[in-house]
Amino acid sequence: MEKRLLIVLPVIVFWACFVFCQIPEPGAVSSAQSAEQATPVQGAPKISFMETVHDFGRVKAGSVVEHEFVFTNSGDATLEITGVRVSCGCTTAGEWSRQVEPGQTGRIPVQFNTGGYVGTVMKTVTVTSNDREQPSVILQLRATVWKPVDVNPPYAVIYANAETLGETRSTVRIISNEDQPIEVSEPECDSAFFVTALKTIQPGKEFEVEIKPVVEQNPINRQGVIRLKSSSTNAPQIEIRAMTILQPVVTVSPPQIQLPPGPLGSQITITMTVRNAGTNMIALSEPEAPAPDVGVDINELEPGRLFNVITRFPAGFQVQPGKPSEITFKSNHPRYPVFKVPVIQPYRPQTAQSAPGQAVGAGVATPPMPLPSK
Repeated sequence: MEKRLLIVLPVIVFWACFVFCQIPEPGAVSSAQSAEQATPVQGAPKISFMETVHDFGRVKAGSVVEHEFVFTNSGDATLEITGVRVSCGCTTAGEWSRQVEPGQTGRIPVQFNTGGYVGTVMKTVTVTSNDREQPSVILQLRATVWKPVDVNPPYAVIYANAETLGETRSTVRIISNEDQPIEVSEPECDSAFFVTALKTIQPGKEFEVEIKPVVEQNPINRQGVIRLKSSSTNAPQIEIRAMTILQPVVTVSPPQIQLPPGPLGSQITITMTVRNAGTNMIALSEPEAPAPDVGVDINELEPGRLFNVITRFPAGFQVQPGKPSEITFKSNHPRYPVFKVPVIQPYRPQTAQSAPGQAVGAGVATPPMPLPSK
């Protein structure tokens, strides 16, 4: 027992001394910490803008305004501007400062095109850099865009047909936003197919231009430019574009009937709508079908204005090849005495029947294969 204690005791004493030597004294610095403290800290760039929001104030519509955002590198390493991204195509960025040394300033020029805008407008510009604390900065451009003279609507579009052309018209309102009253001259049009008239709603402030198309025997789509002179120095000339878009007097929808591949497996009913947008009432009569077993009926929904043409195709119906197929019916309208609606139907692929000893799709019989000889 004594011998064992003599052997274990020195080992315990040695281990305690080893552990005690590893405990650092208060205030002691390890070799790794000393090396870390001896290494100087790397510098960092820092971007600082003089302003991040610029308000152009009241700006005339259509003008292009410019501004230059100024920033400073308040860090102690080179600042790199890696990108400048605008929010839309109306805003563009010029050549900006790419690298800025500590304590130096840089510039980001921007332009804003006010064309197409009215009222309060805000656009953004996003600037990215190697500033680790704020790698991106959002700049704002603001403006109150105003028009010296408002034209509403800017286009006078007149929808009509050959019968209603003389009854249709368009009214365009002209409103001055100037502080002083303005005068507007009589309108002039570069097309002889429009008649115009000027009306004063509020002297010096608000006006109306009435535009009417000229009735023609065989009317077509027309267009023209109407010009007025004003006493406003900001808008000395006012332009209004006028156009007529002619539509059919009577329409049939759908204009053609599309059937599934024939022969039909079951009866199919197709309903067509006939709409009269003219000034006179019409009557439909004498419907005809492409085959005796096809039924056609005309229902009048609104007297002289709206009709349904109902067609019933029986099971087994098939459009005859090489022969036109259509639904016809007559009207008392002089421009539309007969309506013809084509009937279109593709052919169903035929499944080939093979006779005994004949391959499918072959036109010649195939002899049976000989049995292998024993």
